[in-house]
Amino acid sequence: MRRQLQFLRDYKKESIIGPLFKMLEACFELIVPLVMANIIDIGIGSQDKSYIMTMGGVLVLLGIVGLVCSLTAQYFAAKAAMGFGSALRNALYAHISCFSYEELDKVGMPTLITRMTSDVNQVQTGVNIVLRLFLRSPFLVVGAVIMAFTIHVKMGILFLLSVPVIGAVVFGIIHVTIPLYKKAQGTLDQIARSTRENLIGVRVIRAFRGQQKERKAFRETNESLYDTQVHVGAISSLMNPLTYILVNLAIILIIYIGGMEVDKGILTTGEVYALVNYMTQILLALIAMANLITSITKATASSIRLNEVFDTEPGMSEGEHDFSEMSAEDGPKVQFDHVSFAYGGSEEEALSDVTFEARAGQTIGIIGGTGAGKSTLVNLLPRFYDATKGSVKINGCDVGEYTYSSLREMIGVVPQKAVLFRGTIRDNMKWGKKDATDEEIMEALRIAQAEEFVMAKPDGLDEMIAAGGKNLSGGQRQRLTIARAIVAKPEILILDDSGSALDYATDAALRKAIRSLPFDMTVFIVSQRAASIMHADQIVVLEDGKTVGIGTHEQLLEHCETYQEICMSQLSKEEVRNHA
Repeated sequence: MRRQLQFLRDYKKESIIGPLFKMLEACFELIVPLVMANIIDIGIGSQDKSYIMTMGGVLVLLGIVGLVCSLTAQYFAAKAAMGFGSALRNALYAHISCFSYEELDKVGMPTLITRMTSDVNQVQTGVNIVLRLFLRSPFLVVGAVIMAFTIHVKMGILFLLSVPVIGAVVFGIIHVTIPLYKKAQGTLDQIARSTRENLIGVRVIRAFRGQQKERKAFRETNESLYDTQVHVGAISSLMNPLTYILVNLAIILIIYIGGMEVDKGILTTGEVYALVNYMTQILLALIAMANLITSITKATASSIRLNEVFDTEPGMSEGEHDFSEMSAEDGPKVQFDHVSFAYGGSEEEALSDVTFEARAGQTIGIIGGTGAGKSTLVNLLPRFYDATKGSVKINGCDVGEYTYSSLREMIGVVPQKAVLFRGTIRDNMKWGKKDATDEEIMEALRIAQAEEFVMAKPDGLDEMIAAGGKNLSGGQRQRLTIARAIVAKPEILILDDSGSALDYATDAALRKAIRSLPFDMTVFIVSQRAASIMHADQIVVLEDGKTVGIGTHEQLLEHCETYQEICMSQLSKEEVRNHA
């Protein structure tokens, strides 16, 4: 947890004021038993009502001042803890946002969400409690023992003997529960992962009648969490009765020995009462300290999990070149030079020795069977992943030498899954270009074949889109994501199987509109449809991550058996002949 304390640096004042005011509150608490002892011995003993009223006023004043100190401490501790949590959350989000797809795949989305929310909250709560109690509780324990010695040395020794015994019980229980809290947090990760998978795949689960199976699996995980929490709760529940038994035994000894000392005239009744109060204060302070340590334990477990994320360094380093500094006039726009790639933890290569070039303004079709490596190939261009071997160059410069911002600003990406965000259509289009005018947006919508259905909406560009675009059809979502990429007029456009939900006529119109753009844009079309890529200037055919053919539609029909099989399985012989 020490590493996270750097996020408190902007709240040094609050981190000091909070504990100090808690100590002041503890000081006033330590004075109360002495005041009560005087009320009993002097006021009640001599039946001095005036003295009793005066000391009663002192007690009220001590209570008010203690309350003010407590509220002040709570305010500053909460302010520091909330600021700490906010800074930690921002730093964690910034760190995660630097991850490549490889790190995101490795750590996992559900666990990142759990750590961003539950674990950060746990650490934040730990900081809050520490600021309020880490000085107050030990100060009360030590202060109560010292006050006992000032009243009676023999009683002080009794206090010295009692505190370690009570503390041993408290901290022994805490020691046993520490690993159980860590286990519970890990099980919570599994529940988050299971919940996310079930909610995302709910249609598939219902279509295959898998509700009962998933409910059973979830119930088992949930019951495991329940059992762990009940077990740790049962152990923790021993703390109060055991400590109260020990404290009550100590109080019995105080009353017994104190009674004898009162008979001898060594102690007064009020002093015995004060000693009993101090023992009770020690009990409450130790229990508060136990809660403090429990919170620290939970926070430490969560802190370790957060450190695991912070220790996961992005596998890619950002370059220094600006995209606009390079030109492709004298060479290829894009060049794959003996590129190989393997996903993290996998010995098998997803891409193997891929080599081809693309000139500015060309359309490159990429086709192959499922799992052939098509999406992996285009994901190397915007550096979602880095090639394991070989190099990917744009404008003659390795993509690793560009800054992320300049590289991705010049590349428009339309992913396989059409992702839209809650907001208006205009808001979603401006993801492609922040300052896009309505005219530029409408032009992009026309090219993407989306203008007609957008204008048919009651509010046009101001039509609200639900989270994930749930109020649109699959084809409409895909066309809007294509328009979003085109609105920025990128130099390179990647369409990663982004027309799968479009009918053939719309798909053909889209490709024709892209080819007729007045500016040079190198287009990569990933598709399993031969009809979608057969008009490309160059077609790359992949099979098991290897290039088995590169050329035009006509050339591949003559020399590439894999491409012939794809075409024959999708097109009639007449269509193949007409396009050849």
